[in-house]
Amino acid sequence: MQEYLSQLPKTELHLHIEGTLEPELMFELARRNGIELSYASIEEVKAAYRFDDLQGFLNLYYQGMGVLRTRQDFFDLAMDYFKRAAGEGVVHIDMHFDPQAHLSRGVSLETAMEGLLEAKERAERSLDLSVGMIMAFLRDRSAEEALQVFEQAKPYWERLDAIGLDSAERDNPPSKFKTLFARAGEAGLRRVAHAGEEGPAAYIHEALDELDVERIDHGVRCLEDDSLVERLRAEQVVLTVCPLSNVSLKVIDQLEEHPLPRLLEKGLKITISSDDPAYFGGGLLDNHVACHKAFGWGKDTFAKLNRNALEEAFMSEERRQILLERLEKSL
Repeated sequence: MQEYLSQLPKTELHLHIEGTLEPELMFELARRNGIELSYASIEEVKAAYRFDDLQGFLNLYYQGMGVLRTRQDFFDLAMDYFKRAAGEGVVHIDMHFDPQAHLSRGVSLETAMEGLLEAKERAERSLDLSVGMIMAFLRDRSAEEALQVFEQAKPYWERLDAIGLDSAERDNPPSKFKTLFARAGEAGLRRVAHAGEEGPAAYIHEALDELDVERIDHGVRCLEDDSLVERLRAEQVVLTVCPLSNVSLKVIDQLEEHPLPRLLEKGLKITISSDDPAYFGGGLLDNHVACHKAFGWGKDTFAKLNRNALEEAFMSEERRQILLERLEKSL
């Protein structure tokens, strides 16, 4: 099964590029930029990757991205992950990135965007990989700032696929960003949002109704609301579930207790993603292997999950058909 999962064409819909920063690259970029880290060694950084909750992770996450200063840094960050993912059989990534997290520390939007876009273009030329671009906004910052940053990004709108909503969910309801998401819709961009991870099931309803999103990132708490489950099933709204992330952030205690099998049994459209693989125990292949061990899923289930992801991915229709055919041949 390990060999099958390695060769299976896999599609990732929920990946934060800043969350792919491995300790080795963190130290390399710190040396290049003359930054003194608060960790003495790579081993010490890895030891810090044990979190009690989402906020504990975010504290380290934002500290780690402080080494990203130049266009080359962002290019190296993305290419490092793209190569690693392609080597594990990933054929498409919808990539979230957080411009506010960089602007707030003095790194320009142009610096981050040009580095990431160059890496996307390089990967699509040199690797068997396509990349969707999701500009994500931090829900624990003001809605006014988010809208301002979105307007500032206007020169890049044509090169984006969607906007998203991430970071600390608790006490930051989706409706806070209704104006931003409406503006993005007017600009022709698609919309996704994190909801129902640490926040309540009601936030999933809100993201659908107030933000008009087409995908829910995480969404595991939907099971707390039977009417919501029925709505998600009837409308086939995709949930981008991140199992190893959920364990790392204590959304659940252990993977064997994860609601993924129940979500599938209820007929929901589920995909598997890695979220922030450098921090949460591995990439998309690791998440597949872990689910096989925890739930005993066979080839058909993993093919279905990746078919779901391909159908919803931000890519050209020509690329989608090519990858769907390749997926079917893998069975």
